[in-house]
Amino acid sequence: MNPIYDIHVTNSEGQEASMADYQGQVLLIVNTASKCGFTPQFKELQSLYEKYKDQGFTVLGFPSDEFMKQEFEKQEKIIEFCQLNYGVTFPMFYKTNVKGKDIHPLFSYLTAQQSGLFTGTIKWNFTKFLVDREGNVVSRYAPKTSPLKIEDDLQKLL
Repeated sequence: MNPIYDIHVTNSEGQEASMADYQGQVLLIVNTASKCGFTPQFKELQSLYEKYKDQGFTVLGFPSDEFMKQEFEKQEKIIEFCQLNYGVTFPMFYKTNVKGKDIHPLFSYLTAQQSGLFTGTIKWNFTKFLVDREGNVVSRYAPKTSPLKIEDDLQKLL
């Protein structure tokens, strides 16, 4: 079994969940923020999710407050904001550290598998990781990359 499936995460209700729950699916894992210039990408992420979820695709959103404090303090506000403003129905998780000494094991794994330009660390909100059905991290996309530009890569994995 791929090591990504051994990682535990915290769902939006604050309960432990396992990445193994998503085994066999194509995943787009994104560190998100509600008050970022890239926040409108939620609409495109939701569009991809709706279009391909019946084919075994899931978007996983991990809010992060590590880049200029662009996330709400309260978890309930994050979820409410995403649902009301962008109709988000894909799984969202608890606020997560995506860099530094307190980096969550999931993001430590993702960045080790696909480093960014010049460095492996995540530099901003809405960095995206595409994971195949076997749990392999096959691509990393910059924050400015529109989720819709990932669609061709996604289709190849479905």
